[in-house]
Amino acid sequence: MARAVARALFLNEDLVEAIALGHDLGHTPFGHAGEAVLKEIFSADFSHNEQSLRVVEILENNGQGLNLTHEVREGILKHSKGFGKIMSDDALELAGTYEGQIARIADIMAYLNHDLEDAIRSGVITVEQVPAECTKILGYTHSERATTMIRDLISSTKVCDDKLCLQMSDDVNEAMSLLRQFLYDNVYRSPRLHRHFEKAKKILSELYAFFLDNEQMLSDNLAELQMSGCQKYDQPRERIVCDFIASMTDRYAMNLYKKLFFPIPLV
Repeated sequence: MARAVARALFLNEDLVEAIALGHDLGHTPFGHAGEAVLKEIFSADFSHNEQSLRVVEILENNGQGLNLTHEVREGILKHSKGFGKIMSDDALELAGTYEGQIARIADIMAYLNHDLEDAIRSGVITVEQVPAECTKILGYTHSERATTMIRDLISSTKVCDDKLCLQMSDDVNEAMSLLRQFLYDNVYRSPRLHRHFEKAKKILSELYAFFLDNEQMLSDNLAELQMSGCQKYDQPRERIVCDFIASMTDRYAMNLYKKLFFPIPLV
């Protein structure tokens, strides 16, 4: 999505693609639930965007980091917007490049679309619950919504005082904001997802405690994931264990938890 917008606006497609590919490398297993857990058990300052930057600067390439430009690294760091405005007017929140700003907008376009589809498919919400104003303006299907958002950003963006002003129409911006609020109220904060959050918290908390107390197991697992280079740094074990856990996928974390804590059938 970010590359399509960059192409239409005659911007640097390689830059926007590099930012988009790297922006969530530091995302924890179980998404934002996992991030909340690491904030609680490791550090209140933990954030997935800073962890993504840590991955490309320190952890990748066997602890040597990747040779990325300042613009790519800044775009990765500033892609996250929390529950702030979709089109932020705070310059400090935004990357210094148009490509970084586009990646930030494309990120919310993508997750609104995917999270809505996932929530409907899993039965957390029904199609009928989605606000009519959202479907009327954005569309009824994944492709319709994506097309509306991308085209609106491209057509609404203007040149102001020799600078590109990335913007969306009021109708589409309001529909996206309403859809995001709907997802927060009915999906992200739903009782059903809270139960999954408690399960995720148990898995990650117990894995964290286990690897703090088992240095050899930590070393073996880091070597298996080709992350052993991060141990070259003079860091507390808590930091290394956090890096290890943040690198996991959902399935990897669940399989590892099962391997470490589930009893083996005797027959």
